[in-house]
Amino acid sequence: MNTTNAPDIGGIGSPHKKLKKSSGTWIDNVKQIGRDYVKNRYLLLLLFPVLIWYGIFAYGPMYGVQLAFKDFYIKEGIWGSPWVGLKHFEYLFTASPQFPQIMKNTIIISFYQIIFGFPAPIILALLFNEIRFTFFKKVAQTISYLPHFLSWIVIGGILITLLSPSTGVVNYILEIFGFDPVYFLGTEKYFRFTLITSAIWKEIGWGTIIFLAALSSIDSQMYEAAVIDGANRWKQTIYITLPALMPVIAILLILRVGNVLDAGFDQIFNLYSPAVYGVADILDTYVYRIGLQEFQFSLTTAVGLFKNVVGFMLVLTANFIIKKMGQEGLY
Repeated sequence: MNTTNAPDIGGIGSPHKKLKKSSGTWIDNVKQIGRDYVKNRYLLLLLFPVLIWYGIFAYGPMYGVQLAFKDFYIKEGIWGSPWVGLKHFEYLFTASPQFPQIMKNTIIISFYQIIFGFPAPIILALLFNEIRFTFFKKVAQTISYLPHFLSWIVIGGILITLLSPSTGVVNYILEIFGFDPVYFLGTEKYFRFTLITSAIWKEIGWGTIIFLAALSSIDSQMYEAAVIDGANRWKQTIYITLPALMPVIAILLILRVGNVLDAGFDQIFNLYSPAVYGVADILDTYVYRIGLQEFQFSLTTAVGLFKNVVGFMLVLTANFIIKKMGQEGLY
């Protein structure tokens, strides 16, 4: 019997044997994953509350996104309301008299927060890192953290009292030096400055935590070698500390850019008034007025969907740019 040209059924090169081998590998991987899950079952149980929270509050509300493409009627419900396509988006971009100014205010305030607010905790963390007196360092950090735990309702009341043009301490000091009283929260010229300054004051201490954690992971031998080479504290900061912080800075900057259309509803809502709508009215306050006060739920859903899509695109763009610059991105 001639077997020269007979197909290889069970040899090394047999496709049947390869398939059997790959199937066995796949099964082994599944079994290993199963064993890992069983081994770590108690740790996975701790993850369930987080998954439930995200399911209810993050993914569950996505059911209502369809309202952006419908005219919502309460008696008809979400499913029964008629489809209108891109009607609400067309109104926002072409017919709404307020949207262009609101969009401009949102971008300007967010831009100021990134330019002035984002570097502030980095600078403070570097200053804390230079303090050698441990007790003073801990006291200073604690004091800087405290405003973070106060709500904007409380801080708003404090700012209104301090900045009052008639009874505020700040204007009293200005009058001592011969200046006229300034209505910081009621004048468009000063409102954004007050907004950004108060936001930095509230969150600067809390923002240093992650940077101080990154600073603590830097090998002290690098500083010792730099001292031997004659590097002063400034050069050590430039050539050792900042490069070590760059991965953390890059990731936080990507996330911050993704939230560029979130200019801070809580703060602005507690500080602004109709007198400063021209510079203070942002997308979130606009959504509050037309949604909860005028009951235009479909239009507010369209605004929210627009914000999320833009934020997602900005995250992808920022991540791409950061990776091109040689830093590690989010993925």
